[in-house]
Amino acid sequence: MAKSMTKWYASWFNTPYYHILYKDRDYSEAQRFMDNLVNYLNVPDGGSILDLACGKGRHSIYLNQLGYKVTGIDLSEQSIAHAKQFENNTLSFEVHDMTQAYPETFDAVFNLFTSFGYFEDERSNLETIIAIKQELNSHGFGVIDFMNVNYVTKHLISADIKTVDGINFHQKRRVEDGYIIKDIAFTVNNERYEFQERVKALTLNDFNALFDEAGVHLLDIFGDYQLNRFHPEDSERLIMIFK
Repeated sequence: MAKSMTKWYASWFNTPYYHILYKDRDYSEAQRFMDNLVNYLNVPDGGSILDLACGKGRHSIYLNQLGYKVTGIDLSEQSIAHAKQFENNTLSFEVHDMTQAYPETFDAVFNLFTSFGYFEDERSNLETIIAIKQELNSHGFGVIDFMNVNYVTKHLISADIKTVDGINFHQKRRVEDGYIIKDIAFTVNNERYEFQERVKALTLNDFNALFDEAGVHLLDIFGDYQLNRFHPEDSERLIMIFK
């Protein structure tokens, strides 16, 4: 029996299998990225950061260790329940929909590692940027770290099998109807599971249109976690700084 839910991100991210599949992500690279980012933005010592779509809180925890007051929000109740064990007086986690403005303002709002473009209703992408604008204080900066769609589509691997903790994850990828889609199927204890990841294939032009409509200003663009210049065809990332 295949397991599936309507909102893929609300179901897939809430399973332990999501975290198993991606357990080998390079978090040291992610931490160096955050080091580079807070230095570039000159976030004040003890400043406040909102981590949108924080998952289990690994990056929020690291930012807090750097000395920042961090709030992590995510739609996944299970991820937030896990993250709450790490809370302290300058680190908190909450279940919250990032399309709705959080009722505080911050020195920086981070949306990291392609945690954007999931929504079936494209209006939600605009609502998220509007919410980020409302969450920034007068000197704050918003950051969206997204995939570079041109690079991803050019290097897309149509199918592979990734084995983690004895589970064979069968992955199929395609571009369809303006989305980059990955179908994931696997069997655990003789039960078959099927999930799908769908991310809107947003280009820099698409983001510029969203920023214009939201009334925010794009200040800088980088193409990787070392904050090198963005190249439309060759950069792996599309990292946008705005306010």
